[in-house]
Amino acid sequence: MSTMNSKASSRGEEEASAMRIETLGESGYSGEVKRGQAILVAYLIATLELTFLFMQMGVMPYLAKSLGLDSVGFGYLQTTFGVLQLVGGPIFGRFADQFGTRAALILSCASGSAFFLLMSISTSIPLLFLSRLPAVFMHGLPGAQKVITDLTAPSQRADALGKLGLCFGIGIIIGSALGGVLSTKFSIFVPTYVGLVGNLINTMIAMVWIPLQAKPKSDHHDMENSTSQSGSVFSIREILRLMRFPGVMEIFIVKVFAGLPIGLFLVMFSIISMDFFGLEAVESGYLMAYFGVLQMVIQGLVVGKLTNHCTERSLLRLSVFVFAGVGLGMALMRTVWHYCIIAVPLMFAFSMLGTITDSILTKAVPSSDTGTMLGICASVQPLTRTVGPTIGGVLYKQFGVSSFGYLQLIVNIGLFIYLLKSKIPLSEMKNQ
Repeated sequence: MSTMNSKASSRGEEEASAMRIETLGESGYSGEVKRGQAILVAYLIATLELTFLFMQMGVMPYLAKSLGLDSVGFGYLQTTFGVLQLVGGPIFGRFADQFGTRAALILSCASGSAFFLLMSISTSIPLLFLSRLPAVFMHGLPGAQKVITDLTAPSQRADALGKLGLCFGIGIIIGSALGGVLSTKFSIFVPTYVGLVGNLINTMIAMVWIPLQAKPKSDHHDMENSTSQSGSVFSIREILRLMRFPGVMEIFIVKVFAGLPIGLFLVMFSIISMDFFGLEAVESGYLMAYFGVLQMVIQGLVVGKLTNHCTERSLLRLSVFVFAGVGLGMALMRTVWHYCIIAVPLMFAFSMLGTITDSILTKAVPSSDTGTMLGICASVQPLTRTVGPTIGGVLYKQFGVSSFGYLQLIVNIGLFIYLLKSKIPLSEMKNQ
């Protein structure tokens, strides 16, 4: 009986997705923007926004230093950015559910424009902190995920979401390089001008090419369980209600804790690369470019193919198991070459875990609440960036680099055993 119910639910979601696609085709932009075009435009918007974000990340330490901000103050600046992103993720998702994806992407790109505008006029430390404020609504990646979720059938969702990793890799490579070149050749403020103009162009792209999203017709089950139209955009209670759907809390816990120790390591990587690996700034840049290329290759050639041939439950277990192996490798590594080898399974596990958990969680909630769910998922990285400097600093100072690896190993072995023994309900077991 449960199998029949699962198949009926899957068929119902496929039909709802088809109805959503039809609705999108008949409204906004004269009804002529096709589904494939809208998805490609979402990829483009995400790529540009990530490029500008990584571009400012490269110049921000130098801008802060030129204004007289010390390392402690810079830590506070980064924490402020992380907290704003953490708080804004679920709110942005609720906004997308209530007002449509196009309005949400326009809000994100406009916020990016305000972010770079304030950065470009930051001649004092208070102005620099003020420039972080628009970050609360800068969520281009979750916005693109929402477009893809609305326009793809559940069986195609994991593959389509996985391709966003290509956008991330391109953003790392181009953004990091562009920020360094522009600030060196011209001025430290030139990257902020480029980011401002780029986000204005992104806003126009979203206005013209993303369909005006009429609220999709939901089935009776969705109408009963939907939270998107109940309460305000800022309702914490309605956001937390999504965690009560079957399997949501369990998958979200796995999503948060599986990559947390590695996330702490990456937050501290700028210090570790100097102290432990002995890298210069240029060499660290090359290493970041290597990560970007790895992510592009893994997302483009590996993750998509696996999601089309394996069950989501199997891929979730695989990603956690690989994470445990990565932890053991990190505990034993001694040189940067060891880390370059470990980076391959590390990027695979990161990419697979993010893609599969996002796909599972958006299927577990009503279709009208996928934006809120994606916003909650987007808060995981800001959470790591917020607590990372404190917890990661203590681990590194007291126990050394190997502590991150041992913690990663222990946490993921525990999660792997939990996934083997538990019967977490998944709305769709295979992406075929």
